[in-house]
Amino acid sequence: MSNKSTQTSSNETAINERIPKLRFPEFSNSPKWKKIKLITSADKKIKWSFTGGPFGSNLKSSDYTTDGVRIIQLQNIGDGEFIDSYKIYTSEQKADELLSCNIYPGDIILAKMGDPVARACLIHDRHSRYVMCSDGIRLAIDREKFNIYFIYSLINSDQFRKCAEKASTGSTRKRIGLDELKKLPIFAPSPIEQKKIADCLSSLDELIAAQSQKLEAIKAHKKGLMQQLFPAGGETVPKLRFSEFRSAPDWEESRLGEIATFFKGKGLPKSTITPKGKNLCIHYGELFTEYSEVIETIKSRTDFNDGCFLSVENDVLMPTSDVTPKGLAKACCINLGGVVLGGDILVIRTDKFLVSGEFLSRLIRHLEKQVLQLVSGSTVFHLYASSIEKLTLFVPSFEEQQKVAACLSSIDELIAAQTQKLDTLKAHKKGLMQQLFPSVDEVNG
Repeated sequence: MSNKSTQTSSNETAINERIPKLRFPEFSNSPKWKKIKLITSADKKIKWSFTGGPFGSNLKSSDYTTDGVRIIQLQNIGDGEFIDSYKIYTSEQKADELLSCNIYPGDIILAKMGDPVARACLIHDRHSRYVMCSDGIRLAIDREKFNIYFIYSLINSDQFRKCAEKASTGSTRKRIGLDELKKLPIFAPSPIEQKKIADCLSSLDELIAAQSQKLEAIKAHKKGLMQQLFPAGGETVPKLRFSEFRSAPDWEESRLGEIATFFKGKGLPKSTITPKGKNLCIHYGELFTEYSEVIETIKSRTDFNDGCFLSVENDVLMPTSDVTPKGLAKACCINLGGVVLGGDILVIRTDKFLVSGEFLSRLIRHLEKQVLQLVSGSTVFHLYASSIEKLTLFVPSFEEQQKVAACLSSIDELIAAQTQKLDTLKAHKKGLMQQLFPSVDEVNG
């Protein structure tokens, strides 16, 4: 055999075989992982084992029912998790008509549409069967040759995701077709090694799920506590009151405009917001994505200094416009003065010795339903000072405000710590997956 033929054969082997960066010791001398197409993992003995959902015209809103066979919508397909909050159904008869689009417990469902494209989750066993939406893809694994959890984890790995994104179309939102997905390359070891990796990742997922449940429990506790710490509708005192205030006067009714004055931030040119800017700043979008009731750390900076509007300690900030009304009830207290406040930020300023900004921001969020009644607009919604000043609220003494705020702040600290723990676990899993699965683009020695 010539040197050229030998080199070609060697290159083909390198392309079609890989070794992950991290391998369990008992498999260190095992054969390299073999390159296959994703379609190879489907069970050929099952009809429609790798298939897409129905055309939109075959499953319309008029086919929806209040019970029957559940339809899995794009909103249900999370990135590695089934999102159970959105539920719609269709009749048994319609599900039978769409038998090729049925999907079953233990199957994998992938999303044709981002974000991200080709994300996948496992179908749970709460129902005996489901119907996919048009943007869903069913993958029924050949269980004799492949481990379901291994393939599911591999599909959600960064390595496979990059491959799927390259094969997808669209600029603002990626989309991938069934034929493109079938052809995508993956690398797989023996079933025994697959199971070892699956067991490792599933145990980590169980830990993440447990920590997620703990986080949700703390959040639920906070929500329930707020119902007790603030007066219910028609009441002038809360159901739960700290012992030192049980003999204190009832909370006083007032309009927000009677205890506060209102200002508006000034627009910040995007080009002036840089990590090394001279001034700390908050721009409108961060009220939705970065901050909860109390702003602990300012994350942005700006060089903008042309008539800036600056914060004062104890200010409460609210967005003045959004595409959904609910976003406008997000009040945040800032306990730092001199921060540049961008446009579309409503600033609520009170006497810091009479009204605690931390208490007020939490109370406004608690009064979300009343705030939403003051919102105007149809396509884009607005909250003006002339409207929010009419908000009726009950306020206790300054000392009791501080006590309520401190109680909720301590729970926020627990939520922040639990969130950090959960984020650390997720980051660990992501890093581990990068080591456990070979890259499709790089050749391992």
